[in-house]
Amino acid sequence: MNNGNTASSNGNSLLVIGGGVAGLTSAIEAAEAGCNVILIEKSPFLGGRAIGFNLYFPKLCPPACGFEINFRRIRNNPRITVLTQAELEELTGSTGNYEATVKVSPRFVTEACTLCGACAATCPALRPDEFNFGLSKTRAAYLPHKMAFPEEYVIDRNACIKDCTACVDACRYGAINLEQQIERKKFQVAAVVVATGWAPYDATKITNLGFGQFPNVVTNVLLERMASSNGPTAGKILRPSDGKMPATVAFVQCAGSRDENHLPYCSSVCCSASLKHSTYIHTLDPEAQVTIFYIDTRTPGLLQDFYAKVATNDQLKMIKGKVGRVEEDPQTHDLLVTAEEVITGKKLTQRFSLVVLAAGIVPQTNGLPLALTQDEFGFLANETPGIYATGCAKRPEDVSATVRDATGAALKALQCAVRSAHHG
Repeated sequence: MNNGNTASSNGNSLLVIGGGVAGLTSAIEAAEAGCNVILIEKSPFLGGRAIGFNLYFPKLCPPACGFEINFRRIRNNPRITVLTQAELEELTGSTGNYEATVKVSPRFVTEACTLCGACAATCPALRPDEFNFGLSKTRAAYLPHKMAFPEEYVIDRNACIKDCTACVDACRYGAINLEQQIERKKFQVAAVVVATGWAPYDATKITNLGFGQFPNVVTNVLLERMASSNGPTAGKILRPSDGKMPATVAFVQCAGSRDENHLPYCSSVCCSASLKHSTYIHTLDPEAQVTIFYIDTRTPGLLQDFYAKVATNDQLKMIKGKVGRVEEDPQTHDLLVTAEEVITGKKLTQRFSLVVLAAGIVPQTNGLPLALTQDEFGFLANETPGIYATGCAKRPEDVSATVRDATGAALKALQCAVRSAHHG
C-alpha cells in the first residue's frame, strides 16, 4: 500500500470511490488480480458504516476479524494507493482513458506521528464523535476509533479554538502541521467503481414516532453503537434519559421505509437487523421483554433460519401492525406506543422503557461528478461503460450481498482495464 505520493499514472489503473465494505472488496479483488488501484474515502478512516457494527447477522460474529484481514491485505499490496479525506472532484475522458482529479483534505498530522496521544490529551476543544453518531465527543485532535485504518490521528480544524497551538506544543515529534493545505492529485484510470455507501434515514422527519423529541426513542444505528464494546456506553444498552437498562423494548419496523411520505422502498436489512438487536438485549438481560412491530418480516433465503431461531425466544413478541404514534410519559420518560394489530383488528397502546426505530437505508450518491443515472430514490444505475456502481450505492444490501456484488464490480472494471490496455 502507498499513500498516494508515488501513485502509478498507469492508464490501466482503477479508481474506487468509497472505503466501506463494497469499496474495500472491489479494491482488494482488483489489486490481487494484478491491477493498480486508487482507493479514495472521504472520511479519515476505511471501513464505512459496517466497521461500527457490533455483530453481523446471521452468524452474530464481530466485524473486526474480517476488517483486520482486509486491512492486512491492503498493507501488503503495493498496487493499492489509499487516500483518506479524499473526494473525486472531476472525471474527464472516456471509457478506458479517464483522468480523475481527487481533492485530498489535510489531516494536519504527518507521518512522524507515533500515536502517543499527547495531542488529544492536551487539546481543549471538544467535537461530536461522528463514529458514535454524536452520542459521545472527542477532542479536536483525535484518533477516529480504536480500529482506525489508517491508524493515524487527525485534527478537526473546524472544532479548534482560535489561535490554539496546544497540540503543536504537546507533540515531541513535530508531527503536527497546522499549515497543511488541500491537495489535488490527478490519476489516469481505465475504469471507476462507485461504492459510496449509505446513511440512515433522518428519523427526525418521522414526527409521529418521536425521535429527536423524546430521549428514549433511538434508531437502529444508535443501538448498534451502544451495543459495541468500543461504543459510547462500552457495550451496555442504556436508556439515554437515566442511564438504566431498559426492561421493555419496542422495535418499530419500516420507520420511514415503505412509506410514500418518506422512503417508498424496502431497505432490505431492517428485519434481520432488529432480530439481531433483540439478541443484544437478551444477552445483557435475558428477562427483558422485547416486542417487534412489523408490517411483514422480510428475511429471505438463509436468513429465514436466523429468524426462526431468534423468534423461539419466549421473551420476544412479534406483533403484525404498523405503529401510528409514539408518545412520552413525562414523569418516567417511558414511551407509549400505539399500533393497530392486523390479526385482531384492534388498536392497542403499550408502555415501553425504550423504543428503537428501524430506520432505512439512503444511498450516498448526490454530488458525484459522474455520468451515472440515478433512479427516483438516488440509487445508481449501471448505464455507463467504464463506471460501475456497487453495494448500497446501487440498492439496499446486507454485508454478504455487498461483498458478492463488489467482487462482480471489480471484475467488470478489471475487464475494462484489460480491454483498454489491448486497444492501447
